[in-house]
Amino acid sequence: MKIKFGTDGWRAIIAKEYTVENVARVSIACGLWLKNKFENPSVVIGYDTRFGGLLFAQTTANILSFMNIKVYLADSFVSTPMVSLGVLSQEASLGIVITASHNPHNYNGFKLKGDFGGPLLPDDIQDVEDLIPDLNHLDIDSLDDKNVESLNLEEQYLNRAQQFFDLDAIENSGLNLVYDSMFGAGQRAIPALLPSTTLLHCVNNPGFNGIAPEPIHRNLLELSEYIKNVGDVDCALATDGDADRIGLYNSKGEFIDSHHLILLLIHYLVKYKGMSGKVVTAFSCSVKVAKLCKHYNLDHQIVKVGFKYVAGVMLEEDCLLGGEESGGVAIKGHIPERDGIWMGLVIWEYMAKSGKSIESLIQEVYDIVGEFAFERIDLHLDNDKKEKIVENCKNGVYESFGDLKIERIENIDGYKFYFDENSWIMIRASGTEPVLRTYVEAKTQAKCFEILDKVHKSLLLE
Repeated sequence: MKIKFGTDGWRAIIAKEYTVENVARVSIACGLWLKNKFENPSVVIGYDTRFGGLLFAQTTANILSFMNIKVYLADSFVSTPMVSLGVLSQEASLGIVITASHNPHNYNGFKLKGDFGGPLLPDDIQDVEDLIPDLNHLDIDSLDDKNVESLNLEEQYLNRAQQFFDLDAIENSGLNLVYDSMFGAGQRAIPALLPSTTLLHCVNNPGFNGIAPEPIHRNLLELSEYIKNVGDVDCALATDGDADRIGLYNSKGEFIDSHHLILLLIHYLVKYKGMSGKVVTAFSCSVKVAKLCKHYNLDHQIVKVGFKYVAGVMLEEDCLLGGEESGGVAIKGHIPERDGIWMGLVIWEYMAKSGKSIESLIQEVYDIVGEFAFERIDLHLDNDKKEKIVENCKNGVYESFGDLKIERIENIDGYKFYFDENSWIMIRASGTEPVLRTYVEAKTQAKCFEILDKVHKSLLLE
């Protein structure tokens, strides 16, 4: 079986492709890459709350230890940002996270983190992939952990957060805040930092109650209903399985997508905190980001989908913020890594310091860039149909979708069809799942769904 790293690591179904033997193959490749690249390599390994996380992490640790590589292994489940921060604090050569992030419970995965504390860059990932042997040649059961040191990565992370944020201001603000960890690896962090926060799903459940731990509205209906029923919640935060992605809710139980979050963060960091720097966003992000950057005279760069591309720019340039559509955002002063808990704390500190509701803060952004809505629907298609649509996009077959005339097309990563400057739909094949993603932006949610309906009918009629 050929093992390939997708947009954000290798992911596969547990006990089908994701086995101890295949994890061993990837671990051997990591060891070979480390020994080729570094004189005295070391690695930080963590795992999330998924089934078998510790077993797979220990397998990886023991193989790298056998290859005479110094290993720091998390002493319990941790978030991906905790591992990335641990790589920096230990001055390690590589970070490995056993996680399938937001995928359903029957998946696990293998993420790689660079020595700079963010996603390993694409060329290095390809080099690791090229080194994966066809078979595991090691007797895993005979390996010991002589070079493996246990490490409390969560404590390191919490200490950093306590230094960075005015947690007392948040705790004493009178804000009624809620956190939903989706049974993921962030479940201990928020209650440790902000004890008065109301908690949902902050217990260990490797099955995630049958709901994929992706912080999007359809997976967070219980949180939304809780806010509506309680009636006095100011803001709610949710994070995914490995807590690098964020979901946010206002006081009405309405979902705040990552586009609004990115705009809120830029507005706060520039206007209220006096910060500056380049903004880097993935191709699937709102056109309003460019408008806000122009308003604040900030450089703005658009990159391919996948946070590794965002991180690549953040490493080379002075960046204020890097963000992507799927809820992954990083800001200056932290690591070049998506961090759902960190971004949630920034927003809550923003609310506490300004004394304003999340709704009024969004209105401040609307006053600059105008109102907008965003939606995404994933089409689950057979492979032939999916490839046919992608081929049609590539060959310029589509000139309109129903009565929606296409004005221009961009194809940085996927295909973005503009109907005017503020409304568009993007079509892109998933890098990790058998789906075709469709993203849309327009002035209202109703308009978004109208566009999606017309486009889907045109695509699926063929």
